[in-house]
Amino acid sequence: MNRGGDATPEATPARGGTWRLAVFPLAVVLLYVILYVVMPDRTTRALAASGRILVQVALPLCIAFVLMVLLNLFVKPAHVSRFLGGGAGPKGVAISTLAGMISTGPIYAWYPLLEDLRKRGASNFHVANFLGNRAVKPFLLPVMVFYFGWVFTLVLNLLLVLGAILMASLVSLLTTGPAAEE
Repeated sequence: MNRGGDATPEATPARGGTWRLAVFPLAVVLLYVILYVVMPDRTTRALAASGRILVQVALPLCIAFVLMVLLNLFVKPAHVSRFLGGGAGPKGVAISTLAGMISTGPIYAWYPLLEDLRKRGASNFHVANFLGNRAVKPFLLPVMVFYFGWVFTLVLNLLLVLGAILMASLVSLLTTGPAAEE
């Protein structure tokens, strides 16, 4: 909290105040009202579809939010750097791989958590590895085996994991240095 009276860029809201945060939601509501007047049936269906999407996204977003709160309470940046930093080694690769595999929900629900982990010291490699391994779902392996057989399932999932590690290595290589930070 800034008590000295000198305004810092971090402490002051953007020009125009906090009302700017409400512009987009208010514009969407206004658009729905106008569309409801013009074509009520289609607007009602669109609202129902939006509601279904909101329900699908709510649980993963809540889980990610709870994980972020827990991270802020119990995990210090030194821990993240140790387990998911640049020098974490095979243990870090295993953690980011397994975490990506067991993560559920829409991928964008994980972005805030991953951003927070990066700020706490997680490397780009481990964030990219997490995202790449989201394609592998161990709890769906029996279903895959049923439909595609053992060989296909094993080869595909092995290549997905190896591909995620290769992709994470390339992301790490291409996003290091001052020019790649933003």
